[in-house]
Amino acid sequence: MEDWRHGGFGLYVHWPYCVSKCPYCDFNSHVSGSVDQERWGRAFLSEIERAGTELGGRVLNSVFFGGGTPSLMNPDLVAAILERVRQTWTLANDCEITLEANPGSVETSRFQGFHDAGVNRISMGIQALNDPDLRRLGRLHSASDARRAFDVGRTIFDRVSFDLIYGRQDQSLPDWDRELKAALDMAADHLSLYQLTIEQGTVFGERFARGQLQGLPNEDASADAYELTQSACDAAGLPAYEVSNHAKSGSESRHNLIYWRMGDYIGIGPGAHGRLTINGLRYATEAPKLPEAWLSRVEKAGNGELERSVLSLADQGNEYLMMSLRLTEGMEVSRYEMLTRAQLPSEEMTRLQDIGLISLKNGRVVASLRGRMVLNSLIAEIAGFTPA
Repeated sequence: MEDWRHGGFGLYVHWPYCVSKCPYCDFNSHVSGSVDQERWGRAFLSEIERAGTELGGRVLNSVFFGGGTPSLMNPDLVAAILERVRQTWTLANDCEITLEANPGSVETSRFQGFHDAGVNRISMGIQALNDPDLRRLGRLHSASDARRAFDVGRTIFDRVSFDLIYGRQDQSLPDWDRELKAALDMAADHLSLYQLTIEQGTVFGERFARGQLQGLPNEDASADAYELTQSACDAAGLPAYEVSNHAKSGSESRHNLIYWRMGDYIGIGPGAHGRLTINGLRYATEAPKLPEAWLSRVEKAGNGELERSVLSLADQGNEYLMMSLRLTEGMEVSRYEMLTRAQLPSEEMTRLQDIGLISLKNGRVVASLRGRMVLNSLIAEIAGFTPA
């Protein structure tokens, strides 16, 4: 069996435009006064056809419209893309088709159109459930907009997920406890709960560098908030299946599981990345980040990708280590050793188990709660003992 089949096969479509740029966001998103959606549609369809010539015989497990703000796309454009997808690949019976959405009134009014186009899951960027913090995060919707959009989404889609950011400025642990319980009371079946990180190149990053971003939690407060998040979600029946993602059984994001289980996925659109296995070689793909540069490549060269690179076995092993330890199911030892052609360092693994950072059970390495709190260091430590 080809290794990618452990994770499945997905398609990611990147819509790069937003109404405004949030101060914490380092995603490849851009603000534009006008967008020629017909031109974008031609480019997306062209790239799907190109991908289909290489990988047309596969069964597609998921499609994910990310961004940016894909809910700014016309439903007719989403419908045209999905129709071309169906013409190009056989869709799995349980194929998940997700679209990211902001909970503003304009986007919410398109929900029915997205559903009719074939979208069966909405992932909403709510981020906070109170108006002062939404304004501080640069969000344009209100808390009442968010609740209303969630309610509308639940009447239209079987599966609705939303994101919250915690560890915000001046947010106390009781504040987060109340907000998290309010989110859980909304009867969500999937929550993505991210601690605020300050990224270089963002507005928050610039403010932080100037000493103007006050009230951020220290390391101990961040750890307390993470532990609270895990216990509250466990009690509500939404345990973590990944470091920042919680779901009822069966409601996990199937598309993101393709990433974390290291399946194959096509990335289409500005800045989109992909992983493709062709003739026994695994390739990393990427595309130009600037929207106009990507469109120009598609229109003039018939190919929106930059040059592909082949991933070595060591690269694949380290990628599997990095991605799989994010999951509560952990990393399959035999798969890791097959990829790397080397065994995990037994003495180091025993030491990490003795200090409570990992467990070794049923042929898997699983990061403990403590291990997930220092996951980057844990991964670097294991990777440092394996062949480069």
